Amino acid sequence: MAESDRRDLLAEIGTEELPPQSLRGLSEAFACEVREGLAKAGLACREVEPFATPRRLALIARGVPSTVPGRARERRGPAVAAAFDPAGEPTRAALGFARSCGVDVAALGRIETPKGAWLVHRVEEPPRPAADLVPGVVEAALARLPVARRMRWGDGDAEFVRPVHWLVLLLGEEVVEATVLGIRSGRETRGHRFHHPEPIALANPGEYRDKLRRPGRVVASFAERRGLVDRLVAQTAAELGGRAVLDDGLLDEVTALVEWPVAVAGRFEARFLDLPRGVIAATLQGHQRYFPVEDEHGRLRSSFITISNIESRRPDAVRAGNERVVRPRLEDAAFFVRSDLEKPLPAWRPALEGVVFQEKLGSMAAKSDRVAALVRHVGRAAGLDAERTGAAVRAAELYKCDLVTAMVGEFPDLQGYMGACYARAAGEPEAVAGAIEEAYLPRFAGDAIPRSAAGRVLAIAERLDTVAGIFGIGLGPTGDRDPFALRRSALGVLRILVEAEIDADLEDLLRHAVAGYGDTLDAGADRLAAEVFEFVVERLRGWSQAPPDVFAAVHARRPVRPLDFVRRMKAVESFRALPEAASLAAANKRIANILRQVAELDPDAQGRRADVDPGLFAEPAEGGLAARVDEVAPGVEARLARGDYAGAMSTLAGLRESVDSFFDEVQVMTDDAAVRANRLALLARIGGLFLETADISRLQA
Repeated sequence: MAESDRRDLLAEIGTEELPPQSLRGLSEAFACEVREGLAKAGLACREVEPFATPRRLALIARGVPSTVPGRARERRGPAVAAAFDPAGEPTRAALGFARSCGVDVAALGRIETPKGAWLVHRVEEPPRPAADLVPGVVEAALARLPVARRMRWGDGDAEFVRPVHWLVLLLGEEVVEATVLGIRSGRETRGHRFHHPEPIALANPGEYRDKLRRPGRVVASFAERRGLVDRLVAQTAAELGGRAVLDDGLLDEVTALVEWPVAVAGRFEARFLDLPRGVIAATLQGHQRYFPVEDEHGRLRSSFITISNIESRRPDAVRAGNERVVRPRLEDAAFFVRSDLEKPLPAWRPALEGVVFQEKLGSMAAKSDRVAALVRHVGRAAGLDAERTGAAVRAAELYKCDLVTAMVGEFPDLQGYMGACYARAAGEPEAVAGAIEEAYLPRFAGDAIPRSAAGRVLAIAERLDTVAGIFGIGLGPTGDRDPFALRRSALGVLRILVEAEIDADLEDLLRHAVAGYGDTLDAGADRLAAEVFEFVVERLRGWSQAPPDVFAAVHARRPVRPLDFVRRMKAVESFRALPEAASLAAANKRIANILRQVAELDPDAQGRRADVDPGLFAEPAEGGLAARVDEVAPGVEARLARGDYAGAMSTLAGLRESVDSFFDEVQVMTDDAAVRANRLALLARIGGLFLETADISRLQA
């Protein structure tokens, strides 16, 4: 299509203030849905640029075709033989097809195929202007946005995440006439609620960004505004002689709260710096959406930075107002900490009896007891000495105690951190306090795993107890639903085991986790442990980023140690890069098929299979292959014994020429029973050497 036949499309939905935690996701989803909707409508564009502020979702789709070309559509109906009776009258099949097409049977055509003649309905669709299709695309995109709960407003039936006040739909210089969410489209957007509340007329989509900035005082691009907030905060912190404590989540949220960001610095009393750093940060960031400031040594300063949504003529008043608000917040935090410290951390443990972990699984106190017992098994599997195991057990006894403190009640995200602070205050060893804080790591994708050995085994035990218990009462994830975040827990276990190189038997640990519940769980212990094991290991499929056939090849051997599983996958990936890999994979597939067919005909053949007898070799190729196997087998077995799967697979690659010659020159299923059994034994030995690492017959060409 010629460039002159394409135009840019601007779509803007003006609303009441949108939820800040969702704004970025809503904007990205809106752009994605419109892009896909345009393509399905035959209006594929070159690119879509999203815009989002607290009061709008918008996008510009560049290079949208002005029209959808006409096309002929064909719909096939019943076979002619079934469409007419012997007298030539239309049957019910023909009449029903014609009725569904909105025509008489006489208006239907016929199409000849190698399988016979069929009735067909042909329609010539005329070209359609893009303006006819755009409203439906936009409306459908808005309906598919990930909104948990929609609301109505006024006396209309429209539903959206927030009430809608204006709608801009421009295709080039033309307004696309439509009513979406109860609002008629136009060409007037709105500027900043206070700096420029008047409507701003747009001649075309190209004016959108610049006119919103001046005179509208709105930075419409979320990405651009986020970068501006980042720079303003960093610059202001430098002017204060420090550096800002930046957090991606807070940056996103603050960006979603403002249209015209202005940095404002403030201070609080230095006495509050005696509070734990995490308490100050949580108060400033969580309650106030402020950015803390630290010095060059990483110590917090009695300063903060907030981002205002107005360029005030009285900045000192804005600063004073923010300082006035933060002071009582910090006073409350100080009170909570003093109150919590009135008794040592272990003294809070009895209160856990009244905190429910899960209705069927008992209290947090019971969970803490189970985790403490499970930590011993995990510590043994991880090779911990008695001192570090003891620290992990003590941490397991205390790690839930901060749940019932006032500070965690106010800031749930400080769970673990406050437990560590209170453990130190109570005189617990640093190994215990550190493990309490690390019990919840990693909290999210990309988060660090625990650094200490005690923290690692506690974090593993905590998650295994949760996953085993929830699965045991039949509440495992279904589809997209995972209310207990079991997938995240499983991935956390895998990450710790693999990244910390803990070569533990996961299935055995799960059996201990299940046993910790006694008779509480519904399922049998062994079956449940196996089910949960498969669930956890399945998370390796995506996290490892190994090709699907590599994962399948290793999974077929069912390694029970995740670290071992990953090492095998790396070995198979290295093997498949070798020039011999494709041929050997095909040969292994052939070996597997032959042995399976023999087993189907004679189920007891495997048990009767003897060692390879060189005296029964009838062809040079089988003797040559047996000799090569005898030559490489000791080295392969030695490498396998020390877990060097890559070396074992590389050595086995040296069998390729002999294996190829064997299959080219030797008939395995010969009539001589003894010779046939001997050849099958040789193949079984080769297959067994490969199977020690993975079933490479599952690799795709």
